[in-house]
Amino acid sequence: MQIFLDTANIDQIKEAARLGVISGVTTNPSLVSKEGKADYEAVVKEICSIIPGPISVEVLVEKAKAMIEQAQKIAAWAPNVVVKIPATADGLEATSALAKKKIRVNFTLCFSLNQALLGAQAGAAYVSPFVGRLDDAGHDGMEVVRDIVDVFEYYEFDTQVIAASIRHPQHCLAAALAGAHIATVPYKVLTQMIQHPLTDIGVARFLGDWQRLSGQ
Repeated sequence: MQIFLDTANIDQIKEAARLGVISGVTTNPSLVSKEGKADYEAVVKEICSIIPGPISVEVLVEKAKAMIEQAQKIAAWAPNVVVKIPATADGLEATSALAKKKIRVNFTLCFSLNQALLGAQAGAAYVSPFVGRLDDAGHDGMEVVRDIVDVFEYYEFDTQVIAASIRHPQHCLAAALAGAHIATVPYKVLTQMIQHPLTDIGVARFLGDWQRLSGQ
């Protein structure tokens, strides 16, 4: 399972890139605004220059025609841009049209197998079920991910499944066990994934033993 970073924070992206474990980034206007940035295009282009993998960038309009037009402009910002299109009827129409133009789409805000299935049929490169938000609504978000993965494998769809709205490291573990191709995580969750108290204890013990042996 690949790990994407869900952020618009350039420092976090650079740090994650140094770790060598990030394959892509997902972002949106809300995340850009959170960083106090106003120039959406400039932020996206900078992210694309740091991470060579897929960078998912959200459209800012609702109707299919407008989505298609805006998506084509966004896709031209960098060769690794993937356009995020919402799982609506207009989004489905836009996804189908963009796929025919060889523009990669992340069919986002998916909350059901039906939505994901339609996105794959329309030619989306990725579908993004939102695990945390499903959990918040009283559903089992990871069960939806498992169902999507199983159906896509059975019918041999090329569309990849991104487990999104990840809230904690256990979500990442569950996404991997469910067979998700990708989990997109906040920077905080990424750092939590590497932490374990037994590792800290082991490192401290090894260093202490070495200091005693070396007389330092």
